[in-house]
Amino acid sequence: MTLRSIKSVALLLGAALASGCTVFPNPEPPRVMDLALVQPIPAVEQAVQASLRVDTPYASEPFNGSLILAKPIPQEFRSYEAIRWRDTAPVVVRDTLVASLRQSGAFTNVITDTNPAPAELTLVTELSAFNSETPDTGPQVVIELHLQMIHNRSRANLCTRTVRIVEPAAGTSVDQIVEAFGTAGSQLAARVVDWATTCDYPPRLRPSRETDQTTQP
Repeated sequence: MTLRSIKSVALLLGAALASGCTVFPNPEPPRVMDLALVQPIPAVEQAVQASLRVDTPYASEPFNGSLILAKPIPQEFRSYEAIRWRDTAPVVVRDTLVASLRQSGAFTNVITDTNPAPAELTLVTELSAFNSETPDTGPQVVIELHLQMIHNRSRANLCTRTVRIVEPAAGTSVDQIVEAFGTAGSQLAARVVDWATTCDYPPRLRPSRETDQTTQP
């Protein structure tokens, strides 16, 4: 490049900067996705007579971020480009559980760990899988959540369970993967509701006929 060409480029760059323009294209904002459940949560027959706090799941890297993750081989994680969850994966899972437990009516009240109100019970969870995989059988989504129901007054562990959901995806596109996440999230929510209503609760928290009669018109 000649000295005259260099001066011309410098003048053009200076003019662009002076006018408030940039010669570099602005990156497209990422698509923001939610864990949209595809199946409604049925109402339970009898509610546990207690308020439940749902803690945000514990999660280590890379599950504690907002990237939508793929695991093409057992030893490697990758993320889908230009797309992310609306919040971190633990918060998305927590909000899904809270909404599903409220919809089911399984407890007298359900709150998150950001709510300062008191609660008799706490649902403590650990998120150990929230990603897509591509085994020989085809693309799939995996969600794994370890559950503990804690009685807040005694700090007793009332019940424990690990739920692992493996949901096939219709294809490898990001939209098909996110759709599979929604189906897997529906299965996870339904299993958590069923499990949460069968813990060995103290007698005063268990549904009773007298409690059911008082709620009838």
